[in-house]
Amino acid sequence: MAKKENDVLAQFRANFFTGLAIVMPAVISIAVVVWLFRNVANLTDYVLFFVPHRITHENHGQGEMYWYWSLCAFVLAVLLISLVGRFGRNYFARKAIQWTDNALLRIPLLNKIYGTIKQVNESFSNNKSSFKQVVLVSFPHKEARSVGFVTGEQKGLDNQKWISVFIPTTPNPTSGFLIMVRETEITKLEMSVADGIKYIISLGAISPDAPGLAALKATSKE
Repeated sequence: MAKKENDVLAQFRANFFTGLAIVMPAVISIAVVVWLFRNVANLTDYVLFFVPHRITHENHGQGEMYWYWSLCAFVLAVLLISLVGRFGRNYFARKAIQWTDNALLRIPLLNKIYGTIKQVNESFSNNKSSFKQVVLVSFPHKEARSVGFVTGEQKGLDNQKWISVFIPTTPNPTSGFLIMVRETEITKLEMSVADGIKYIISLGAISPDAPGLAALKATSKE
């Protein structure tokens, strides 16, 4: 009797973990999409400022915005941004943007925040190598290797090219470390940024067949 109960329990446990492995990716994906939509909606909801709250919000305007109105606000925000980008290509629009920038940069405190964000945005827009190259570097010590992303390059006092590398933490790649290494000290991986992020988020379980990583595997086996 006890053996039969153990068999039933073992079968139930096996079925549960099998089902969990099947359902978990879909559940996590949906949760991430919902989380992103809610956070973006907190900003895009303001686009519908001209619509009375009693129509767009629950409890006659006192509650939260209905999800379908949030979706409408998001779509409208995308269209407005695209429209700004379309008209931002002509001469008069570029002048207007330049005047707006100059005006914002003259406002105390706001000019610090706006100027910093603008510089970061321009650096990523103009630097074609930013977050487009996955590399392998010695970090946190010489005997270890970490996967990172190139964010920029500059000349050092020794007239050598130094590379800025962002090394994300795992499994959360939104935080990490920024290090400076010589170009000769990095190993470029034939791996897309998407594969690099997958490798980091999966704690190394999903390992793309990149030459640099393959060499490390061969070394470890020896």
